[in-house]
Amino acid sequence: MSEDKRWYSLRVISGKEKKIKERIELEISRSGWSDSVTQVLVPSEKVYKIRNGKKVILERNILPGYILIEAAAGKFTGEMITTIANIPNVIHFLGRNNPIPMQPSEANRMLGKVDESQELGEALIEPFLVGETIKIIDGPFNEFVGDIQEVNEEKKKLKVIVKIFGRGTEVELNFMQVEKQS
Repeated sequence: MSEDKRWYSLRVISGKEKKIKERIELEISRSGWSDSVTQVLVPSEKVYKIRNGKKVILERNILPGYILIEAAAGKFTGEMITTIANIPNVIHFLGRNNPIPMQPSEANRMLGKVDESQELGEALIEPFLVGETIKIIDGPFNEFVGDIQEVNEEKKKLKVIVKIFGRGTEVELNFMQVEKQS
């Protein structure tokens, strides 16, 4: 017999989601509730930034200040709700003492967003824009400055117009070879 599982939204102090998630998971295993509470999730996506010519991968929260908890609808009751709600830095469940489960469509959309972001890999935090001026930091045109003509996000490439001997020349570079001008 399979239990009907529902997702519940827990409001927490922003910036402390990961720590709270660990505490909730610890409490669930300590109290033996793993058959009732099946997942604790901090909705996040991988993004990257280019710092000093190096790709730095970061994880960014999709929903800052929220944790999603999947629990068996009939078994998610008083003691569990109170214990989780009383963990430091937890504000409350959506619905306070009687948590309101998310609509299945809402949960699927949120989980789809999470799954999708893990499939795509990373997205650039500060995307390059057409017309923006960049400095080339690698390759034969090192130290040249140019204007972006075209951005190919899929291939992580840019077409840049660089002035060489007073004439504009189109150069194709990857994201790692350039940095934004301040």
